[in-house]
Amino acid sequence: MLELLKYPFVQRALIAGSLISFCAAVLGVILVLKHYSLIGHGLSEIGFASLSIASALNIPAVVIATPSVIAASFVIMFVSQRYKTAGDIAIAIASSAALALGIIISSLGSASSGTSSYLFGSVLAVSEGDLIFSVVLSLIVLGAFIIFYDRFFLITYSEDYARSLGINTALYQLIISILTALVVVSGMRITGTLLISGVIILPAVTAGSLASGFKSLVILSGLVSLIAFIAGLMISFAFNIPAGAGVIGANTLILILVKILKLKIK
Repeated sequence: MLELLKYPFVQRALIAGSLISFCAAVLGVILVLKHYSLIGHGLSEIGFASLSIASALNIPAVVIATPSVIAASFVIMFVSQRYKTAGDIAIAIASSAALALGIIISSLGSASSGTSSYLFGSVLAVSEGDLIFSVVLSLIVLGAFIIFYDRFFLITYSEDYARSLGINTALYQLIISILTALVVVSGMRITGTLLISGVIILPAVTAGSLASGFKSLVILSGLVSLIAFIAGLMISFAFNIPAGAGVIGANTLILILVKILKLKIK
């Protein structure tokens, strides 16, 4: 890995991927605790459909994916909030329809050969523009978490109590949905649209087995995600597999090890 670091594309992938993974894990804490885990999955499928459309039109993927995923995040969050029992159903319908649309467009032969790098992730595809975007995104996500930490904490554990304090919970739900959508779009290059949801969910679940409070949960989730990303990147280079698969594999392995260790301690 140290020898590979002399290559610019590896440096870009390491920095961008680490930042995106950390941001995804931080947001994942809120999504997991509020039982919105499927939102990441739904947005990733919509990202895939957007990618297929952009590829067919021969325009940059982010041009279609960014507004589409942000709009979808609004709808999914609104339905999940307004109709508690129907939230998961709405996400399942939206993700299935988006996946079907993406497959139809791709099967018609309109999609370019570069589509696979977005589906499963590729360190070779990370450009300087992607690196700049990931740096800006990380500053926005971490800045929002620092500024709105107390409000995020309250709406995560008790929206009713937050409302009683005069907090506009809908506004902060909107902020969370926008940040999640941006993480999904920015993560398409490295982890891939079909695997980005795992980067959001798995570190938070792993940290949940170790942390005792919200702050420690957020910090641990970010650290687990960073470790898993670096390990996953090494795995992808060692076995010549897509970066996304390596990262998700590393996250899954860490989760299993943590669960086993907890059982042994008990």
